[in-house]
Amino acid sequence: MSLSKILLCLDTDPQPSVFDAVVAVDAGVDQLLRQGGVSVDDVRNLIYGAMFTRGPGDLKNTAVFIGGSDVGAGEELLAKARECFFGPMRVSLMLDSNGANTTAAAAVLCARKHLKLAESTATVLAATGSVGRRVARLLAREGATVRVASRQLSRAQQVCDDVRRLVPDAQLEAWETRETESTLAAIDGAACVVAAGAPAAQLLPEEARREAKSLTLAIDLNAVPPAGIAGITPQDKAIEKDGQILYGAIGVGGTKMKLHKAAIRRLFETNDLVLDAEEIYSIGSNI
Repeated sequence: MSLSKILLCLDTDPQPSVFDAVVAVDAGVDQLLRQGGVSVDDVRNLIYGAMFTRGPGDLKNTAVFIGGSDVGAGEELLAKARECFFGPMRVSLMLDSNGANTTAAAAVLCARKHLKLAESTATVLAATGSVGRRVARLLAREGATVRVASRQLSRAQQVCDDVRRLVPDAQLEAWETRETESTLAAIDGAACVVAAGAPAAQLLPEEARREAKSLTLAIDLNAVPPAGIAGITPQDKAIEKDGQILYGAIGVGGTKMKLHKAAIRRLFETNDLVLDAEEIYSIGSNI
């Protein structure tokens, strides 16, 4: 008799995410154990409950998903969960707080369909947010020259420093983009721009996008009007306009959803996976 696939969802928000639960069910999970308001102090007992109830040979049928709107808090839960394992006593883990990992991975997967990233310069607007940081990181791993843009140069430089600790040979440049002129400077000569700003925050006007002659690809990850990159609609998916290829949030979202489900299914293949941004991106390379 095969054991049920159980996914323990650890959410840092008071109410566990309905979105994450629905995707897990659609990915084939049999049972969901959903915990809200999870703090670092709660992690050990929750992980022990997951991994001491089945023998080592059966632990691949139990996995843990870490979510919630606070990515920093999710990263702390992931680190604490990893400390709980020893020998064969472990379960696979996936981090996707605020959808940051799957969204960033999907955006870069879309970009590489159209560009040789290792030969390209890409500008990431609002690169200091949870998604933007990961987009910059994944682009850097692909060998792109990445312009890390933020309204505060010091924050952009901090992202560059953080990424270099993970990707020592990363080609990164910190850019300050306080107004349209500085944003135009940040995309001048770039083949790709990715807008990863907050909902309803317009980062690049339509005329500025159209006049950026070097741009062949523009990706806007904001689904809430107004668009982060004006002239892109959320539904755009590899739409050619003004000599550029455009993606909106929903256009990227199809790839994100496939990736999210594929990553959940991968958790149950073995009991020793840790799926963070790079691992999730790698999964997307094969779907």
